[in-house]
Amino acid sequence: MKLLSSSDPSQVSQACAEYGITSAQFDTLYTRSRAAKDRAYCPYSRFRVGSCILTDNAQFIDGVNVENASYPVGTCAERVAIGAAVSQGHKKFKAVAVATDISPPASPCGMCRQFIREFCHLETPILMFDKDGSFVIMKLGQLLPASFGPEALPSAASLPATG
Repeated sequence: MKLLSSSDPSQVSQACAEYGITSAQFDTLYTRSRAAKDRAYCPYSRFRVGSCILTDNAQFIDGVNVENASYPVGTCAERVAIGAAVSQGHKKFKAVAVATDISPPASPCGMCRQFIREFCHLETPILMFDKDGSFVIMKLGQLLPASFGPEALPSAASLPATG
């Protein structure tokens, strides 16, 4: 896992070219995921996470982690962002960014990886930013190898009628 610097224009440019996003999209994903982190509701863990999703039609949608006194009920920032995007009619995404207050950057948890898989191709870049602006980019397929996605299920029309 190679740690890159968001303040190094050549590293950003090279990463953008490799993963099919523009420098402007990178900057927006970085800025918005870090800003979203400030709105996280995490009174129990104090582990702030912000996420920003780039939709296939160039919209940016943010999410934050939302904890709950009943710990398993909390929701991760990535799932909040995807849920907000879906509620606005978006179902295809070009990139997912996540920002935390630790270094090296944290990757999406296993549940979020599978949730992202529902809406993203395995080639989708996942940008992970740390507290200092350093980052790692990996394709979803690297984070979730041998994954199970919606294409693995039979279509509803092919299933026998129940009654």
